[in-house]
Amino acid sequence: MKELLKKYENKAPEIVFNWKDSETDAEGWVVINSLRGGAAGGGTRMRKGLDMNEVLSLAKTMEIKFTVSGPPIGGAKSGINFDPHDPRKKGVLERWYKAVSPLLKSYYGTGGDLNVDEIHEVIPITEESGVWHPQEGVFNGHFKPTEADKINRIGQLRQGVIKVIENPIYSPDVRRKYTVADMITGFGVAEAVKHFYDIYGGEVIGKRAVIQGFGNVGAAAAYYLSQMGAKIVGIIDIAGGLINEEGFSFEEIKTLFLAKNGNTLKADDLIPFEEINKRIWEIQTEIFAPCAASRLITRDQIDEMIGSGLEVISCGANVPFADKEIFFGPIMEQTDTRVSLIPDFISNCGMARVFAYFMERRVQMTDEAIFNDTSNRIKEAIERIHNKNNSKTGISATAFEIALNQLI
Repeated sequence: MKELLKKYENKAPEIVFNWKDSETDAEGWVVINSLRGGAAGGGTRMRKGLDMNEVLSLAKTMEIKFTVSGPPIGGAKSGINFDPHDPRKKGVLERWYKAVSPLLKSYYGTGGDLNVDEIHEVIPITEESGVWHPQEGVFNGHFKPTEADKINRIGQLRQGVIKVIENPIYSPDVRRKYTVADMITGFGVAEAVKHFYDIYGGEVIGKRAVIQGFGNVGAAAAYYLSQMGAKIVGIIDIAGGLINEEGFSFEEIKTLFLAKNGNTLKADDLIPFEEINKRIWEIQTEIFAPCAASRLITRDQIDEMIGSGLEVISCGANVPFADKEIFFGPIMEQTDTRVSLIPDFISNCGMARVFAYFMERRVQMTDEAIFNDTSNRIKEAIERIHNKNNSKTGISATAFEIALNQLI
């Protein structure tokens, strides 16, 4: 596996597009790792301090994710080095998408990512640049549909991603009009835990869980895990955190979800970040869902959690460990040999799978069909790992081997 990984990491990307904004100091990159299957896909992120290497690593991550979520295309990513809180953000995005629109029309599909919203920014701004849909390039490059078929499938994709969830099983409050895009990634993180216990033995009910990050992914993962019967005993977020070693009730987690301020945890009794960051790693827990930014989790934090009974990690963040390597650095490798580690490209593939699902011909547009499709895709990936390795350790190493054998 390591030889395959080294070969994959060291392979130069097929296309690197570099852009410098004419009106601000913003700089952006599209990195297309390969045009496997005639196209490539990956979202657009914005943060101050981002560089091309970060975009490259994420493009390679996307390519591996597509081996699970489908369609069988190459990985790509867009990244803009700019402060997302700057009031000039909208203008930067407008000029960026105008510059990359030829790629989006031909063979590259994008979406939302860190600090860039799929529904309110990506879709309307790309439309202004003459792109039918941010995934149009995947349709043209990979599916090569007739014009009529493309119109139908793009319509399906448009409707599906922004579909308001009507089934109360999947929505914390149907009156708030949460969409599939709001909830599906966190749902997948929770479903990965459920399928892990179903396949490897055990059950979620009564298991204690710690959630890192309380944005769309972390809050949804907490909601669905609690709904399954897990006890959320700790939440750590940039604004602070909460600990309840007896476990928060489902109603309490639901209330926290509905009370969050944008992507930030909000509660009257928040423990300051400095304090929660010392305490949370040592509380007893079986389930850990890292759903914050990439490359945060240290070896010491993992050691403390394993010492407190950790059984399984379901990654909501891409590359959550504080390794410098693109994939499978020493912290991740050591963790994989000690506990069950479900890698990000399986557990957080929900949004990529939704895109793939709606690109197919005439799919069902019900909440049940959409969410069950993502759940089943994650279940199939974990079953493939178990068929090759029925040990509760080495899960990520096996997952990478399965994926890389499809790509190299």
